Amino acid sequence: MPAPRAEIAVAELGGKIYAVGGINAVREIEIYDPATDKWTRGARIPRDVHHPAAVGLNGKLYLVGGYVNGWTPVADFHEYDPAANRWRTLAPMPTARGALAASVLNGKIHAVSGVGIGPGFKNSAAHEAYDPATNRRTKLAPIPTPRDHHAVVALDGRLYAIGGRIDGNYGQNIGSNEAYDPATDRWEKKAPLPTIRSGIAGSALNGRIVILGGESNSGTFDQTEAYDPKTDRWTTLAPTPTARHGLGAAALGGRLYAIGGGPTPGGSSSALNEVFTP
Repeated sequence: MPAPRAEIAVAELGGKIYAVGGINAVREIEIYDPATDKWTRGARIPRDVHHPAAVGLNGKLYLVGGYVNGWTPVADFHEYDPAANRWRTLAPMPTARGALAASVLNGKIHAVSGVGIGPGFKNSAAHEAYDPATNRRTKLAPIPTPRDHHAVVALDGRLYAIGGRIDGNYGQNIGSNEAYDPATDRWEKKAPLPTIRSGIAGSALNGRIVILGGESNSGTFDQTEAYDPKTDRWTTLAPTPTARHGLGAAALGGRLYAIGGGPTPGGSSSALNEVFTP
């Protein structure tokens, strides 16, 4: 990337990868084009934010939640139009959260768990969906294991919330893997992440969910592990060249891009962009 970032949000949209927000980050959105292997910058985000979530849907990029003014969780919901290079602010989420995770399922944006407002870094179990087609928000079944610094990935009609930590403490990392079925509005436990870690990134790739990176109180992780919902099993893939946490991941063209993140626990950052070919 043009500038180092950590605790960022990354999403694919229209054949390009967007990196937004983060610690020690520039306010401009940064856009990567794999066809040219070049980065460009877009419009500034409405305000500085770190630990947000981002998704691409129907030609627009959505930036959700995060921390502002240090460690204050927000309910912000912003929409970026690449064609106009312009942001607009939408109605906020019902629940303010930082270090949350989000994904798109059945045309709706699901924001899951994270750190809520209150003393300490207590996790929120909130699970809320936004439908851009109707501009409506819905509160759904709360996640059984509230967490932060986790990954949420949609695949085969379900959401999977994987890994993370309890109440902002990476000494309390978890491997929990919980699947949400929108047909029943229920969560179900699945095979846990083999390498317990938080500050991870995740993406669907070739019918599996790939989880990479992360941190604990002993260091950062280079592990890459893939979950197959059809078999409820995990396999180990090639490690990332650089261990880091607070990174973002996006799948595009049958490859997985691992972007930004800190090589050491805490507030470190990098401008790294490494690509995995299955």
